[in-house]
Amino acid sequence: MNQQTNRHGVLYLVATPLGNLDDMVPRAVKVLQSVALVAAEDTRRTGLLLDQLGINQQMLSVHDHNERDRIPLLLDKLGAGQSIALVSDAGTPAISDPGYRIVAEVVAAGFDISVIPGPCAAVVALAGGGLPTDRFTFIGFPPARSGQRRQLFSQYAHCRETLVIYESVHRIDESLADAVQVFGADRRAVVARELTKLHESWYRGSLTELLSMAREDANFHRGELVILIEGQRADEPADSLDLEKLCRVLADELPPGRAASAAARISGKRRKDCFELIMAFNPEHPEAD
Repeated sequence: MNQQTNRHGVLYLVATPLGNLDDMVPRAVKVLQSVALVAAEDTRRTGLLLDQLGINQQMLSVHDHNERDRIPLLLDKLGAGQSIALVSDAGTPAISDPGYRIVAEVVAAGFDISVIPGPCAAVVALAGGGLPTDRFTFIGFPPARSGQRRQLFSQYAHCRETLVIYESVHRIDESLADAVQVFGADRRAVVARELTKLHESWYRGSLTELLSMAREDANFHRGELVILIEGQRADEPADSLDLEKLCRVLADELPPGRAASAAARISGKRRKDCFELIMAFNPEHPEAD
C-alpha cells in the first residue's frame, strides 16, 4: 500500500481527451493546475490543451527517445517535494505511450504514484466494438515490417479473447492484409477511427471486408485507428491451427531452424515435425537433408 508523505512530491498520471475537450475530468484539471511541472510527450500539443483549459504551467518534453534521460531530473524534483503530472498526446499515459519506465523508476525510488483516470482509446473501442469484452489482449502497435507483424499475429492466432491493436493510417492496409493471412478471411473484426472526435467512424465486418473498405474508402486513412479482432470461437477446436500456413509465414521471414522453433512454440507441435514441414517447402535449402 502506498504511504502518502508530505516530504516528497507525487507523480500523477493524467489521462487527457482523445479529441473531445469535454471529456477532460475536473480532477485532472485541478491536478494540472497544482503541480510544479507537466511532463508531456509533445509540449506543443499539450500546450494547446493547457491553453484551452486556461492553465499556464511549466512543461518538460518526455518522449520515447529521451524518457530514460529525463528520469534522474524527475526523481530529483519529486525528492525535493515537487509534484509532477505525466501526460501523453491523448488518452492514458504509459498505455502504449511513454511513461512506463518513469513509473517503474518512481515506484522503485519509493515515491507515490496517483493515476487520474480518463479516456483510453483501447477501452473506448472495446466498449463500442460489439465484440466480446469479458477477456481481451492488448497488443498495442505491431511492428512496421510485414514479416515481423505476421510473426507477432501468429502468436495470437488461437487466442479466445478479443485482440486490441493500435495502427497507423499509413500501414492499415498492410496490417489488415497480414491479419487476413494469419487469422483467416472470415474472422470478425472492427476498426474504430477518430474516437470521440467529429468524424468518429466504426467499420465492422470480416477481416476481408474491412480490407476492402480500407482500399476503397479514403476516409479510412485519416486520423487514428484501433483494430479489434475477434478471438478464436469456442466451437473451433484449439488444434484447428493451419500448421502449414503458420510454417510458411514464419519460413518467409526466418531461417528454417528458428522458424521451426517458433512454429513449435506457437502450435504446441513437435519442433521436428515443424522443421520437416518447412523443409518440404524448401527442398533445396542447405539445411535440408
